[in-house]
Amino acid sequence: MDSSYNKNITLKHLHINNEKQIGIKFYPNKLVQTVVKGLPNVKWSNEFGMAYIKNTPANLNLIFTDFKGLAWINCAGFFPDVKTKINNNPVKVSDYSKRKLPADYRRCPDEFLQKLELKQYAVNTAKTYVNLFERFINHYKDKELTHINENDIRNYLQLLIQQNKSNSYVNQMINSIKFYYEVVLEMPNRFYSVERPFKREALPKVISLEEVQTIIKNTNNIKHKCIVSLLYSAGLRRSELLNLKLEDIDSKRMVINVKNGKGNKDRLTILSPTVLNDLRIYYKQWKPKVYLFESPNRGKYSPESVLKIIKSAAKKGGIKKKVTPHMLRHSFATHLLESGTDLRYIQVLLGHNSSKTTEIYTQVAINNIKTIKSPIELLHLG
Repeated sequence: MDSSYNKNITLKHLHINNEKQIGIKFYPNKLVQTVVKGLPNVKWSNEFGMAYIKNTPANLNLIFTDFKGLAWINCAGFFPDVKTKINNNPVKVSDYSKRKLPADYRRCPDEFLQKLELKQYAVNTAKTYVNLFERFINHYKDKELTHINENDIRNYLQLLIQQNKSNSYVNQMINSIKFYYEVVLEMPNRFYSVERPFKREALPKVISLEEVQTIIKNTNNIKHKCIVSLLYSAGLRRSELLNLKLEDIDSKRMVINVKNGKGNKDRLTILSPTVLNDLRIYYKQWKPKVYLFESPNRGKYSPESVLKIIKSAAKKGGIKKKVTPHMLRHSFATHLLESGTDLRYIQVLLGHNSSKTTEIYTQVAINNIKTIKSPIELLHLG
């Protein structure tokens, strides 16, 4: 084996005996072992399978000094990436401190809120994390947070499953708990052995081209028509539509600039000439100032209003399916695939990181399925 591999050490955050420790993981090597043993008050953890010393600036400096020129130190897990996420609506601690809560209610720790603010988590994500983590800590009101162990977490998750909470809900709960222990308290992978429920691989729900047309034709006015048409024609998420500003519609290049989409990513998607003509009519009539679609007080249009528009138009058009804004996005991708558009282009338009996410649409595209004959056609049942 390459001797250079033997001279690597990895630093980890550990929490042992209610104190922060520096975990030192290394491949057995006599020289490395000798240096590790020479560190002050170094101990071995059978639970984590590594040596550890008290987490102090002096001890951290000592590790770098003693191993300089001897071994490569992997700090990727010890100094996590702290790049902030750009978001139009950053979280503010004050937003949560103003909440009126019962006197006996266990509030989310201040450091939890501060970390959300520093990392500029999206508001919806922050709200979810705070809400779920408070439910968790109120279940263990009599326990210090640092005394809660993996078995406590498993028992609570088991309770959620018995209450028929969805897999998505349970996974979000795990994320909120891990955020506190692994991000706030800087103890990465402390709860690495907590099992997650299997994610149900549901097929995306889509509607036909005819049903899309019916919904658009049954909208009440040009504003509503543009909202439905944009969701479908550009494959937008509802939040992306509501965040669109006037300057995001680039009629010269015939693209839409989607800013701060899911994962705080920017991307371009297509601007339909038909939709552009409708948008020009809409602009002359409604005269929006900042956002493409605005509420009566000139703020952002509400998510609930978008859903109401689609439901109303679907009902008016005699569509009995429960149609949602996201179904229009799914239908956009599926219809593109059925018309022969390359999956890689669809991936870019949707803003998916992985092609595997986009490949799910191949399972609902029916063009190829239509060409397959059932074996029953080989029988003579007439």
